[in-house]
Amino acid sequence: MESASLALPVHDPSQIGTARRAAVEVADRLGASESEGGNVALVATELATNLVRHGGGGELLVRTLMGAVAGIEILAIDRGPGMVNVEQALRDGFSTGGTSGHGLGAVQRIADRCEIFSAPGAGTAVMARLHVRGQGRSSDIVAGVCVAKHGESVCGDAWAWVSHGDRWTVLVADGLGHGLQAATAAQEAVRVFREHAAAAAADILDAAHSALRPTRGAAIGIAEVHPARGEATFTGVGNIGATILSGGAPRNLVSHAGIVGHECRKIQTFSYPWSEGAVMVVYSDGLQTRWTLDRYPGLRTSDPALLAAVLYRDFARGRDDVTVVAGREERAA
Repeated sequence: MESASLALPVHDPSQIGTARRAAVEVADRLGASESEGGNVALVATELATNLVRHGGGGELLVRTLMGAVAGIEILAIDRGPGMVNVEQALRDGFSTGGTSGHGLGAVQRIADRCEIFSAPGAGTAVMARLHVRGQGRSSDIVAGVCVAKHGESVCGDAWAWVSHGDRWTVLVADGLGHGLQAATAAQEAVRVFREHAAAAAADILDAAHSALRPTRGAAIGIAEVHPARGEATFTGVGNIGATILSGGAPRNLVSHAGIVGHECRKIQTFSYPWSEGAVMVVYSDGLQTRWTLDRYPGLRTSDPALLAAVLYRDFARGRDDVTVVAGREERAA
């Protein structure tokens, strides 16, 4: 299971230290060395400081990255004025806030991967990934944001993804309700997905339907992309949304009503054309269904983490757990 995102509000200077300590605690749990933890602290501090100074406040989203390359992903999102020239802002010595201007340049040097999306009037999102316990290059095929409803200690959503060489598959599960029991159902869905990852999506959902009977149940959506075949499929039960973004109009994918584990009358896989450069977005009902990228030129071609973060920032309902996962073929280095 991919980890939930730790959402840290940063609206005034007093919250910068809190955000830094929380990010370092995540690094410590991964077994980061002293120098790795120091890098996490520096990146979190610089990004949080920028939120206050330039973005009018915002949020840090921190999640662990597991797999061949363990690490931490830190996203800083704000609804500030945005940047006219991102490349200029990354150069040391440039500042619009009367500071030394070393913030984003330092983040870019320290992080193993750093990318920014910003547009005038559309705010800014910064993504920094830092490796822990070894070197390597983390994949940028799939990334997501998974945040608990305000006031809940655990998220009732969960997500996961796997790659089989010729295809990659994403699952998003939304446990019924909120809190621990919802989380139990969603995490059980992820366990079944991992156990049966090589099976057809319909068979995975059928297995999940049996496994989730003792739980509250969940809405589950499984998107699978076969780039070489030019095909994507979606198999869903309940209100998990999925959309393919390509050069034309967004295409919303079809699922059936029901609750996996309790009422699952029909499981059906639908197929859709997939083109080079397309993006798959899968999301729980904590995200508004009428989201659009019209205000964000270039976001579709940015790192999937930035796309997911901006959609979360601007289209989360605010009264529910929310998960947004975006994926596409890995870009050339």
